[in-house]
Amino acid sequence: MKRVMTYGTFDTLHFGHIRLLQRARALGDYLIVGLSGDEFNAQKNKKAFHSWEERKFFLEALRYVDLVIREDTWEQKVADVKLYHIDTFTMGSDWEGKFDFLSDFCEVIYLPRTPSISSTQIRELIGS
Repeated sequence: MKRVMTYGTFDTLHFGHIRLLQRARALGDYLIVGLSGDEFNAQKNKKAFHSWEERKFFLEALRYVDLVIREDTWEQKVADVKLYHIDTFTMGSDWEGKFDFLSDFCEVIYLPRTPSISSTQIRELIGS
């Protein structure tokens, strides 16, 4: 079984997120999503519209996602890749090069972003 992992906040879940998860899942047989915890988001100066539990619920409802784990630090990625026996790590192309250090442990693939949609745009439209 080929295991794939990605990470994100996945707040204000939208078409671009779902398309990313669909393409990530197509890279293997089992997709694990590291979902940024609320405390970790605060460290990154991000405030999610939905709580971690709500965002986890949304992700678990998608057929592309097999497992959701909590992301609490930047540094945990190597440990997660080892713990879950990850074959492929993937992120959106806006992170290009940032996770190349994981190529010592698994394949690293950056997927193109979906144009014309982002959580930032959605938050601006709803005024939050």
